[in-house]
Amino acid sequence: MTMNKLIKTVAAIHDLSGSGRGSLTTVIPILSSMGVRVCPMPTAILSATTEFEHYSFLDLTDYLPEYISNWEKNHITFDCIYSGFLGSSKQIEIVSNFIDTFKKEDTLVVIDPVLGDNGTLYETMDEQMVCLMKTLIKQAHIITPNFTEARYLLGESCNRNSSNKISFFEIKERLTELSDMGPEIVVITGVPDEDDRKTNTVAYDKKTNRFWKVSCQYIPASFPGTGDAYTSVMIGSLLQGDSLPIALERGVQFITQCIRTSYGFHYPHIEGVLLEKVLHLLNLPIISENYEEM
Repeated sequence: MTMNKLIKTVAAIHDLSGSGRGSLTTVIPILSSMGVRVCPMPTAILSATTEFEHYSFLDLTDYLPEYISNWEKNHITFDCIYSGFLGSSKQIEIVSNFIDTFKKEDTLVVIDPVLGDNGTLYETMDEQMVCLMKTLIKQAHIITPNFTEARYLLGESCNRNSSNKISFFEIKERLTELSDMGPEIVVITGVPDEDDRKTNTVAYDKKTNRFWKVSCQYIPASFPGTGDAYTSVMIGSLLQGDSLPIALERGVQFITQCIRTSYGFHYPHIEGVLLEKVLHLLNLPIISENYEEM
């Protein structure tokens, strides 16, 4: 019996940062804790996450074709392909070809269109990457943009200082517009609530034509890498056989606990949440009490 039949396997296409919790240093421990094997495909190597004042950045674009070719020669197969931070616009085509090559009938394709947050693009991203990302998400079963990334993908103007108030009627429109671009399921994280004390994760499932929402209390703290952690928990949950709303809620509950635990300690928040203190919670039974249909 092969490893793939014993354990679900994910190809994780992300960067690797030497300091700071995000991308592969978050994806691997979370999915491993959930009983999922991770095969990392590093898109770039950074000495630290981009939130740090000083960091080095090694673009691995030229190395990826050889890396992928050897996976193909070794007949490695995946239950899920999970794409996150890409190191250059050229990697869009590489990842697209990777999906075409390795995707089987039952392979789950999840794309986290990492572009920006808090109303702005990340330092390593530009409008060309936004345009190319619109083509890549056509190949996904699930996409998981945050609120800022969703607006960029839809061509909306983003302004850090503009009002983020949005009705659930408007968010439903945006979910369906993104789904019309290709993905079967759209999940948007960090959606502001009309109640300033809450924030929402919302989703649309095109096959069932159902909208889902999971709310949580807003905590006034910002930690890099929580998007990577959220999507990883959601993928692990789905690969364990959970329904979409349960997977959404498991992700929200875990990230909320990560932030609550970390917020109480005095340390540089650019290091990310204190993941090591909460990983064990992934093995506890979920008490589902918060997801609802919109």
